[in-house]
Amino acid sequence: MGRGRVQLKRIENKINRQVTFSKRRAGLLKKAHEISVLCDAEVALIVFSHKGKLFEYATDSCMEKILERYERYSYAERQLVANDSESQGNWTIEYTRLKAKIDLLQRNYRHYMGEDLGSMSLKELQSLEQQLDTALKLIATRRNQVMYESISELQKKEKVIQEQNNMLAKKIKEKEKIAAQQQAQWEHPNHHGVNPNYLLQQQLPTLNMGGNYREEAPEMGRNELDLTLEPLYTCHLGCF
Repeated sequence: MGRGRVQLKRIENKINRQVTFSKRRAGLLKKAHEISVLCDAEVALIVFSHKGKLFEYATDSCMEKILERYERYSYAERQLVANDSESQGNWTIEYTRLKAKIDLLQRNYRHYMGEDLGSMSLKELQSLEQQLDTALKLIATRRNQVMYESISELQKKEKVIQEQNNMLAKKIKEKEKIAAQQQAQWEHPNHHGVNPNYLLQQQLPTLNMGGNYREEAPEMGRNELDLTLEPLYTCHLGCF
């Protein structure tokens, strides 16, 4: 048969208890060292004997550092637990408050829709009627305000469009006027001035091959032409 499970209880014999303490303490310190080396863990071991003697082990002899870290961690854990408990209580209160508010809103909604009116008293019905009248007045006021704002906005847009149309019409008239003037100049080029060809004909009389001028030319024109063309005739006769 296998070895039975040993029941743990206090050793009554003082000597045996001291021997067992020494052996178990040495084994515990050894195991603490092994786990710190094998697993790269920070280990702190504190043991007090029944006489109050202290036995300790700390990784790299940093007992204070490990204890300080333990204090920070344990404090954070305690705060977290306390906050969770407090939050749980707050959530319960908040849930109850919100549920009551939802029930009230649902009941009021049914009343506004004309449902579940049988359980309401005369005073409650009068209050509900007053609330509905006030709501209808507010709705009508808001409706009129929205309509007025819409009409004002449309009037502003209409004014802008009308100004743009007037500007475009003015530009079109100006372009039509310019085009009409250009067309009139092309159709009647001598309407506002004298034809340059006519002036040239008036200044230069016709010259005949025999050297005589036309009889119908004016006298003043003939004299001026004689003075102008005399050197030309002299050169012409001398060259032959």
